[in-house]
Amino acid sequence: MKYLDLTIDEIRNLLDRKEVTSDELIKESIDKAHQYQEEYNSFVTILDEAKHNYEGSTIINGIPYALKDNYSTKGILTTASSNILSNYVPVYDATVVQKLNKSGAVLMGKTVLDELAMGDSGTTGHTGIVKNPWDKKRIIGGSSAGSAASVALGIVPFALGSDTGDSVRKPAAYGGVVGFKPTYGRISRYGLFAFASSLDHVGYFTRSVKDAAYLTDILKGKDERDMTSLPDNDEVYVSGLENDIKGRKLFYIKEVCNIDSYQDQTDEELKALLNNFHEVIEKCRQLGFIVEEVSIDRDLLNALYPSYMCISCAEATSNNANLTGILFGLPGKGNNVDEIMFDARTRGFSEFIKRRFIMGSFVLQKENQDKLFLNASRVRRMIVDKINELFKEYDGLIMPSSEGVAPIINSKKDKLSDRYLILGNHLVIGNFGGFPSISLPSGFVNGLPVSVNLTGRQFEDGLTLNMAYKIESVLGYKGQVAKGVK
Repeated sequence: MKYLDLTIDEIRNLLDRKEVTSDELIKESIDKAHQYQEEYNSFVTILDEAKHNYEGSTIINGIPYALKDNYSTKGILTTASSNILSNYVPVYDATVVQKLNKSGAVLMGKTVLDELAMGDSGTTGHTGIVKNPWDKKRIIGGSSAGSAASVALGIVPFALGSDTGDSVRKPAAYGGVVGFKPTYGRISRYGLFAFASSLDHVGYFTRSVKDAAYLTDILKGKDERDMTSLPDNDEVYVSGLENDIKGRKLFYIKEVCNIDSYQDQTDEELKALLNNFHEVIEKCRQLGFIVEEVSIDRDLLNALYPSYMCISCAEATSNNANLTGILFGLPGKGNNVDEIMFDARTRGFSEFIKRRFIMGSFVLQKENQDKLFLNASRVRRMIVDKINELFKEYDGLIMPSSEGVAPIINSKKDKLSDRYLILGNHLVIGNFGGFPSISLPSGFVNGLPVSVNLTGRQFEDGLTLNMAYKIESVLGYKGQVAKGVK
């Protein structure tokens, strides 16, 4: 039996009944990781010596998990999938790693990401492309590519990622699994390598909404080492999953979800995606949700992606200024500080990352700050204000999680089309406002998984999980693992 294809709940029951041991689970996980590594490239590091040595009674005690390689792990290589950090071994654990260790979970590997978590494809990590377990010709999405693939492959029942624009929820959609990021600050980011600090969230991949609730209960809480972290409100999210949702109100954005909005950009894939979405809406209504269509100014929606790029690149340029080749990371060569830094960054960063840093530096130049960075921040505020205004009437925003099925590797996108600009990037709303947001598998288009996303009010993680749990119950894709994987 393949135990790691199961949910956390199911594995816990088997462990408690002594039908399987933690050692057997760890061995299965490591064996699978090696079996699939050449084919899918999920891992930077596989911890062959991983062991269980905890006697507690938590829900995840003895269960193996995978961790995105931008979380600090004491004594374990942590590269952020960048050449400049290819030999970096931290001296401390991230807070989430400490909490998982205390809960008895067993780290079995560090996963590949888009370099420094900048990207949405899973193709820019220094160890190569992460492939989609549903179709190896396609991306799994990024930046949390390896974590998404490891859950979709059944290597682990859960994996941690990070989400700055959609980097957990979009790969979850492409991989046919659940992807959740809680409210900004609900979980400490201490030890997570910063990309864009005002947008970064801890997030995770699971096979069910209930498993996401378990992890949120374990990982949430105030951390004095992270000034943005929130006090623990003592809510037990798992306990609220069964709460009645009858009369809860959801909205979707007309300009994004109606086929008429795309004019000559439509194709059969887009039609099928939006048909799937509207089928989900009908199931929500049958559950007792009130679901309504809302219109938002198209100019504001078109500004989502460029505003995100301005803010994220500017913050990334500042956050990564310490990657000099002097303090740590790939040693630079030269006769003075400037030469050492130039050499380290030339050899250490890919062309993709260099372009992001150039863009961020341009945005932050004194003569450009008001026109670019501050205007982008104003747009962000306008979008968040609009969503918060709608949240006074509605309990959540429900949308398709992506603009289509997982794209073929190296395929080209029209980044000026409404389909890409809006449908492909609206998940950033969850990061702009720090809202809890979860993607759920909702079906298949052309044999590949598609997904819906539910975003709730800030701080209402429990209600968001409760509504997602009810929707999951009628969709029929809980516990999914990629079909065709041996």
